[in-house]
Amino acid sequence: MWGRSFGRSKKLHTEIDPDEIFIDSSNLPEFNKDQFEGRIERPINQRTLGAAAGVMALILLSLMVRAVNLQIVHGASYAQRAIDNQLAQTTIFADRGIITDRNGLILASNDRVSVTDDFAARIYSSYRGISHTVGYVKSPAKDSSGTYFRKEFDGMDGVEEVYNTKLAGQNGLKLTETDARGKVVSESTIQPPTAGEELHLSVDAKLTQGLYDVLVKTAQASGFQGGAGVMIDVQTGEIVAMASYPEYSSQAVTNGDKAAIAALNSSKNQPFLNRAIDGLYAPGSIVKPIMGIAVLTEGVISPDKQILSTGQISLPNPYDPAHPSIFKDWRANGWVNVRQAIAVSSDVYFYAVGGGYQDQKGIGIDNIDKYLQMFGYGVKTGIEGFTEPTGNIPTPAWKEANFDGDPWRIGDTYHTAIGQYGMQVTPLQAARSAAAVANNGKMLVPTLIASSTPKFTQLNLPANNFEIVREGMRMGVTEGIAQAVKFDFVHVAAKTGTAQIGTHNQFLNSWMIGFFPYEKPKYAYAIVLERGPAGTLIGASATVGQFFLWMRDNTPQYFAAQQ
Repeated sequence: MWGRSFGRSKKLHTEIDPDEIFIDSSNLPEFNKDQFEGRIERPINQRTLGAAAGVMALILLSLMVRAVNLQIVHGASYAQRAIDNQLAQTTIFADRGIITDRNGLILASNDRVSVTDDFAARIYSSYRGISHTVGYVKSPAKDSSGTYFRKEFDGMDGVEEVYNTKLAGQNGLKLTETDARGKVVSESTIQPPTAGEELHLSVDAKLTQGLYDVLVKTAQASGFQGGAGVMIDVQTGEIVAMASYPEYSSQAVTNGDKAAIAALNSSKNQPFLNRAIDGLYAPGSIVKPIMGIAVLTEGVISPDKQILSTGQISLPNPYDPAHPSIFKDWRANGWVNVRQAIAVSSDVYFYAVGGGYQDQKGIGIDNIDKYLQMFGYGVKTGIEGFTEPTGNIPTPAWKEANFDGDPWRIGDTYHTAIGQYGMQVTPLQAARSAAAVANNGKMLVPTLIASSTPKFTQLNLPANNFEIVREGMRMGVTEGIAQAVKFDFVHVAAKTGTAQIGTHNQFLNSWMIGFFPYEKPKYAYAIVLERGPAGTLIGASATVGQFFLWMRDNTPQYFAAQQ
């Protein structure tokens, strides 16, 4: 029974009674459930732990790869970028040196008021005729990303180019610190800019404008292609006026005015050519004062001996006796000595004393070449910085080289003696030569810088020969063919010249050189009008006459030496 009862009892208690299931429902032991009392804690599954560890490993690996990429692979690049993001170097552009004329008038300056760039704009005066002397510049420039690829002003012509180093100054440097958002934290100048030096020119801007205006007026009225003029101090070599027509606008070219530049480049009259320094022209009769000094110095003729000009001379032609070689004078000038020959510009006289004729001995082409070079023809003037041409004096060697070995003939000597044939000279060379006649053979080095120490070489020739030639040039004004500059307010000595050019002599260059005051020379000048129609009567002489009248009314101080 006991056993049966036990068995029954076990069977009866195999199920859990409801009261056993809900015995904790009333939390009789009063567990603190917020502290997890009375709850059964279950251990974390091993698979879950493995997954969590894998995720953490991936995160750590990713961070390590990123660190290696930043610090080792691209470390240097990112380090430099970090530095650049914080400190930037900025150029502080130096102001370019101011350019003034001899009287202090500003010809080129800087504008920092209206400028929108990092540098001051270059501003040029509005005086006419001064552009070739002053020149223009190329300004600093940026690329499409805003980075300056040109950090300097580049002088491109005139004194802007010649004295570029002096005018340029030295740019400065500034460091700018910014934060991560690009906001400027601090700025400091580590190298201040140094402004360029001022440049004081010898030219008078007002006088140059007056010269330019009369050049333009005559050239346009008479059909000349262009012209140039130079006025120089005969004791110092300072150029006080220099103009070239046509000219360009320094301001328009510097500003990059596309329409203006296109018009200048397409012009057949070469407005970028500085005719005063770089223009080469057949001089014609302006060489006769030099020839006068040469023949007197060589002793082939005395000052008072006369030669008859009937309008031409004739030489036998051995190849065709029926047709002698004729060399014409521009008119029948009668009996003339050296003074008169200069005054009336007799070609026949200089044919005879240059190449010889009948019983009159000539100095010959070698001496013609020697004396012309002595007075600055065929050689550079030495003006600082300019790439001037030498010009040309025809000689047998030159002819042989340029005319397939054709021999030199007496007619070539005749034409060279009056400034024709292949002779070429610049207006500056002609003005320098005229100055040497005025100052007894002082061959000056021209300069555009005010108050320069004069540089010259002295020609050791008889002073009396200079005086005779000066008298002839004065006679040209008082009674000869240079009476366009005959004035009471100033006494001028002058020599005209007309050179035929073109394949059929259909054009001409018109010249006048001279100096003033005659009694005590202070200034010499040379003016040329280029490529006018043959037969033109209004040329350089009229231009110079108008220029002197303009000076009388506007710059009378240049005549003060005569007062």
